[in-house]
Amino acid sequence: MQQVTLKVNGMSCQHCVNSIEKAVKEIGGSAHVDLKNNAVTVEYDENKFSLDAVKKAIEE
Repeated sequence: MQQVTLKVNGMSCQHCVNSIEKAVKEIGGSAHVDLKNNAVTVEYDENKFSLDAVKKAIEE
């Protein structure tokens, strides 16, 4: 498992948190959103999908 923390601008509410956590979960990872620091810590299996897939899920 890989763990990475990404800076994500534009998050401002619990809806943002829920959307990001759900999107990452749907592709098989887990996410912890820190609104105060505009950061998302993601844990994912690099053998199943790439970091680019994580970023794309968050952006969408």
